[in-house]
Amino acid sequence: MKKWIWGVWILLIIVSFGIMEGIAIYTHTVTLSQSIWSWSAIFPLLGPLVCFVFGGLVVHFWWREGG
Repeated sequence: MKKWIWGVWILLIIVSFGIMEGIAIYTHTVTLSQSIWSWSAIFPLLGPLVCFVFGGLVVHFWWREGG
């Protein structure tokens, strides 16, 4: 697989997020922020778990082996 395909995929995620948020705001329905707030009220450990996953990805992608 070519390297550029990953950039296109991430760009499509960003664009689709913007479209979905715009539609939610325009139609006065639930946005991503409101959904995450609701999910966190049901499952309080959601925030720490998400941060743990992102922290693991940061270490995976940017930690230099052997410094």
